[in-house]
Amino acid sequence: MPKTLAQKLIARHTDEKDVSPGKIVQCRVSLVLANDITGPLAIKSFKGMGADRVFDRDKVVLVMDHFTPQKDIDSANQVMISRRFAKDQNITHYYEGGNCGVEHALLPELGLVAPGDLVIGADSHTCTYGGIGAFATGMGSTDIAAGMALGETWLKVPPTIRVVYSGKMPKWLTAKDLMLALIGRIGVDGALYQALEFAGPVIDQLPAEGRLTMANMAIEAGAKVGLFPIDELCREFCKATGHPTDLSLAADPGAEYARVMEIEVTGMEPVVAVPHIPSNVKPVSQVDREPIQQVVIGSCTNGRLSDMRLAAEVLKGRKVNPEVRCIVLPATPAVWKACVDEGLMGTFMEAGCIVGPPTCGPCLGGHTGILGEGERCVSTTNRNFKGRMGSLNSEIFLASPAVAAASAIAGHVASPDMI
Repeated sequence: MPKTLAQKLIARHTDEKDVSPGKIVQCRVSLVLANDITGPLAIKSFKGMGADRVFDRDKVVLVMDHFTPQKDIDSANQVMISRRFAKDQNITHYYEGGNCGVEHALLPELGLVAPGDLVIGADSHTCTYGGIGAFATGMGSTDIAAGMALGETWLKVPPTIRVVYSGKMPKWLTAKDLMLALIGRIGVDGALYQALEFAGPVIDQLPAEGRLTMANMAIEAGAKVGLFPIDELCREFCKATGHPTDLSLAADPGAEYARVMEIEVTGMEPVVAVPHIPSNVKPVSQVDREPIQQVVIGSCTNGRLSDMRLAAEVLKGRKVNPEVRCIVLPATPAVWKACVDEGLMGTFMEAGCIVGPPTCGPCLGGHTGILGEGERCVSTTNRNFKGRMGSLNSEIFLASPAVAAASAIAGHVASPDMI
């Protein structure tokens, strides 16, 4: 029977013969992930269930990326719990300080997640790794504790929505716009516990970093995973990061889908998700021009090198509006260094940006960019819920790096064509 990409990936990690949608299967995991917020909860559950050692010290990853460098006593204690556990368990992949980056950018870059893997993480945006053909999904800390101890988990095989993108990408249209447009069409629960499988001529030409951006926001549509084929562009990414693969994997012709959607991109303008939900999507030209006070360029959604290059292209030779704080956070140390080597850092500094360390900080209202009463922010992050980045009376507009950079210059929501 022809299989979807989700079914094929799950089948690689289970001994069950039937991987049809709705079936519950026991799976071997390739990697278990937690961070400085979710890790301590998983560690508590791990000890509470009487577990003594992790199943494989090379396949448990702890990344201290949300509140580091630690902003207060509570966050310092959170990291301390994870650090001590990593040392006690002799965990190979513990990241804090100078080698630490935003987890969902760091792991593919280091080759810790590979095409064909099955990954579970105590973070909802673990689905990012579907951008390089891994079945990756977020789970609660108790499930992650069990995964750390056993190296296994259970899954209900999800039905799949196939999304086909066709047409020609306009100059400033990005992967972020493609995903926001989809979420705007189906809503934040439109793919609830389903797999999103991306396909079509546009996807065939979309580089892996753009695919990672789209897979990252699959959860914003309610999806279990967002999946891309393991093709030549995927393999090019793996080779560039020093982790080549020969694997090739795609859905079978004739596979059964819960729904097939088609999105035409020709002539599409960049879009923005306006407050206070990711599905509240409008073309940038239809968003009001009220003043903004902050712009954030970074996060697990848009903090990769291609994102930095795009933002720098818009900012080069221009100045950030004096009423705006433009915060740039390259997602990993390697991206930070590349920004220096390519002269992008100089562009950011000359434009008047604030450049910070690799961190999730402002995305979840943690640190490095908290919004005050009534402030408005254009951000390349993935969620714009009320109070997400600070005050309950603040507003967040989700956009691509190109729109975020243009907005920083204009002082209001704008595309590069509007400045």
